[in-house]
Amino acid sequence: MIVAVADASLTLEAALRDVGAEIDHRFDRLLAIPDDPRTRLYQAMRHAAIGGGKRMRPLLTFATARLFGVDRGCTARVATAIEAIHVYSLIHDDLPAMDDDDLRRGKPTVHRAFDEATAILAGDCLHALAFEILADPRTHADPFVRADLIAELARASGPSGMGGGQMMDLAAESTSFDLATVTRCQALKTGALIACSVEAGAILGRVPPEGRTGLRGYAHDIGLAFQIADDILDVEGDEDAAGKKLRKDEAAGKETFLSLLGLPRAREQARMLVDQAIAHLHGFGAEADLLRDIARYVLERDH
Repeated sequence: MIVAVADASLTLEAALRDVGAEIDHRFDRLLAIPDDPRTRLYQAMRHAAIGGGKRMRPLLTFATARLFGVDRGCTARVATAIEAIHVYSLIHDDLPAMDDDDLRRGKPTVHRAFDEATAILAGDCLHALAFEILADPRTHADPFVRADLIAELARASGPSGMGGGQMMDLAAESTSFDLATVTRCQALKTGALIACSVEAGAILGRVPPEGRTGLRGYAHDIGLAFQIADDILDVEGDEDAAGKKLRKDEAAGKETFLSLLGLPRAREQARMLVDQAIAHLHGFGAEADLLRDIARYVLERDH
């Protein structure tokens, strides 16, 4: 049974609330509405970026960076950049040419609240804003750290990450996918940006690539568990709680973890992945408890 976030640990509940407020505050400042013909564009960006959403990716960046004593202001800038990419992807995914959705985070989608052209531009501008934030010396004094952050987010966003996964997802409407292909699709579409969120925290902490193996395993496993939980929610969830239309994959004839594994096996697989993710953190002590709580929350959330 999937339970609400209120049943998660108090530490996680407070972290979700604090990170959500921090990200909203930063978008509010970054997206101040200008007194010129760009007003509608900024309004659309704010509509998508401020309020609602789990802020799971920013929280992962905060939780990982905390392991290495990274300055909170630097972490917040990187987390905001990653969330800007996530929001851009949601705007574009919702367009009629993609998933054609009317509701997102409990609000009308951007192309419904405004229009398709404005929605495309809002997504494009949030994408650009993410890299503008990462390139700014205020994000980190070391240009090599900034370059690593930019490269990591670019990989997670492009054809080897989220963009490629979205293309596979579109192809799934006309092609039958086996379990390996569904896993690959979701590892790119959903998992790549989740993995980037964790990786970014380690980059900020100046952890060398060879020292990130456990964190990468953690991120990979919770990314897949997150998608399996999403598939379960798509069938069993409540649209009011989810803030979006459900049961779309079945209507589109797409293969999912749930359709291929069945509900009992899908639940068991998600639990196994969460246990595996937590095991990857064996090298850390209590300072990684928030990451462990996030892994458990993947199964507990109701939206």
